[in-house]
Amino acid sequence: MKIEQKILANNAAQVVFSHEGFDKDKCQIVLIFGGKQNITLGLIENIRQEYPSAELISASTSGEIANYAFYDEELSYTAIQLENTPHVSKVANIKDYQNSFELGLDLFGQLPKENLKYGFIISDGGLINGTELLDGINAQNNNAILVTGGLAGDGSRFESTLVGLNANLQAGNVVLIGFYGDHIHIGHGSLGGWDEFGPERIITRSEKNVLFELDNKNALELYKQYLGSYADELPGSALLFPLSISTEEQNIRNVRTILSIDEKNQSMTFAGNLPEGSRVRLMKANFDKIIKASGNAASQSVSFDFEKPDLAILISCVGRKLILNDRVEEEIEIVKEIFGNDSAVSGFYSYGEISPLVKSQKCELQNQTMTITSFKEI
Repeated sequence: MKIEQKILANNAAQVVFSHEGFDKDKCQIVLIFGGKQNITLGLIENIRQEYPSAELISASTSGEIANYAFYDEELSYTAIQLENTPHVSKVANIKDYQNSFELGLDLFGQLPKENLKYGFIISDGGLINGTELLDGINAQNNNAILVTGGLAGDGSRFESTLVGLNANLQAGNVVLIGFYGDHIHIGHGSLGGWDEFGPERIITRSEKNVLFELDNKNALELYKQYLGSYADELPGSALLFPLSISTEEQNIRNVRTILSIDEKNQSMTFAGNLPEGSRVRLMKANFDKIIKASGNAASQSVSFDFEKPDLAILISCVGRKLILNDRVEEEIEIVKEIFGNDSAVSGFYSYGEISPLVKSQKCELQNQTMTITSFKEI
């Protein structure tokens, strides 16, 4: 695998990383991450002319990661030249399905399964229910194939996101890339670093990803009590205080980010589902633990089959970006201590991360994590 990576600024592209021997004409995949205003069909056509044989996968973001640096709603593109690994790309849009579950079920079903090693997924971050999407994929996948990825972003606006495969660029899209054969080795890691506080409570009323009651009490009122002065800054401050959630079936705690609040209906909408009967606790930031978690996720991602990746894709939550603020580059720089200068690093800040928490688990929607997928072609 050989990589070329560029940053587009002031209408000029600057190479920030390149493996020796990279050939533009042999490039098969280009990952395009950028601010929503920067990703246009005209831009995609320009990149296609530069890499004529490549498929172009694009996503709007809440910030970009390229060559261990952070960019705020600019544009990066990472060109990938695979040497011994076939791939297949598919796209689907939520408007063509009854729900996100059916989309996930059909999309994963479209991939040929013989010698399928891994699936990388980029989903719309506003119109798709991430939990249902992955439930559909897992129903087809039977936990046999590793799937990781993330939900596109739109800064901290939460208005709409864009995902595209080649010229098919629109809201509601989900793109899935399947990688095939024994030459590609994949590692993954996903960690948060947030601290829990307050008592554990039971979800007593919810509808999918909308929460109404905890312990038979108004959940929004309880939440505001814990936030104190931060309650006056809702909904923005909600990104700083996510919830951890666990169920009877699964003892591992996932994190759920609050996307919006509804004062009229006294409800909160989250990035993933919150089933009734689940146990939740409030969480708050611990800066040093959040940064350290990124380094641990990098170590976790190369602990399976190899030491130094050819390419690592970092997908971190927009909530981490907002809480880290001026320290946001520290959670990227700590990854460099694990991978070194010879590994290409790409990624973005998202509305949700997709990964198993450990190697043997099914893929799930994560929030407030640094999720890292490492690629090594043998």
